[in-house]
Amino acid sequence: MGSDTTDTLSTLGRVLFGLGVALQATEDFREMDETIEYADSADVPLPEIAAPFASGMMVVGGLGTALWRFPRLATGAVATFLAVVTPTMHDFWNADPDDKSGERLAFFGNLAMFGAALAFLRAAYKR
Repeated sequence: MGSDTTDTLSTLGRVLFGLGVALQATEDFREMDETIEYADSADVPLPEIAAPFASGMMVVGGLGTALWRFPRLATGAVATFLAVVTPTMHDFWNADPDDKSGERLAFFGNLAMFGAALAFLRAAYKR
């Protein structure tokens, strides 16, 4: 593959990743009461502040990644969010049996997104 093809695929991957992150976070805003309740159930301090802030950070980080604006800040915000939220909010190993499967799925989905965020963060610093 030539450099143009590689650049095009990287851009496409970054745009899809960033938009996916941002759109997923907008779902939290649509159901903010449930998002706050979920954060509260995981013993997040000040969930009524932390949940909207984290969702907003993901919308801005996702859009910044997709548009490649302030890429270090944008990808760093997404990576930081995922590094904190993945093991604390989706700790399937401590979940009730009825919730274990869903939490495991969310954990590994976030883990995959965290890997992508780290790759884009590296690209932002190489730039």
